[in-house]
Amino acid sequence: MTEPLRVLLADDQTLVRTGFRMILGADGIEVVAEATNGLEAVEAARRTRPDVVLMDVRMPEMDGLEATRRILIGAPGEPRVIILTTFDLDRYVYAALSAGASGFLLKDVTPEHLTAAVRTVRTGDALLAPAITRRLVRRFTRRGSDTTALHRDLASLTPRELEVLGLLARGLSNAELATRLHLAEATVKTHVARILAKLGLRDRVQAVIVAYETGLVGVGEREAVEQSPE
Repeated sequence: MTEPLRVLLADDQTLVRTGFRMILGADGIEVVAEATNGLEAVEAARRTRPDVVLMDVRMPEMDGLEATRRILIGAPGEPRVIILTTFDLDRYVYAALSAGASGFLLKDVTPEHLTAAVRTVRTGDALLAPAITRRLVRRFTRRGSDTTALHRDLASLTPRELEVLGLLARGLSNAELATRLHLAEATVKTHVARILAKLGLRDRVQAVIVAYETGLVGVGEREAVEQSPE
């Protein structure tokens, strides 16, 4: 894409917004607006139509989860939302995924990872740090039989696509999937695209939810996920 990448920053901490704005600007990423609460974030998203929103969870007036839901429902072009989180906010992870967030960043993210993450979700990919993915798996495996599966027909997937979906849900990148399955990375991208199309999913994060909630990834996956490298 040749047009400048446009970002909305939503965080009630001035120092966080200032630091992120400086990091993004130094990498040629334009910050088109800032918001100090969820209501401002919704209004700014509708007014400026950013490509990506960096959204804090805990903010006054309206939290980041409700703001994410409203932005993704009401904003033309459906900007991608990255949730800014810390490990002590894990209870919000699933709610944010369900609201349509494309990924998560820890607030102590390095400048390189911040800019790479924004560019990643802008292209339509999704972002889940391995550490967060593993914690998400543990949270889901504790749900047991009470988990309510999404209405997705996994029977439409080929055996290879099911394999790719299961590994994707464990937090493997396209490169890691290619190595594990002895495939070209371009082939892996094709498999992922077909999975999303067949299941009517927006991105990889929604694919992760489906894998957990349908039981494709379950208790038997926990040890493998927890032992996977960072």
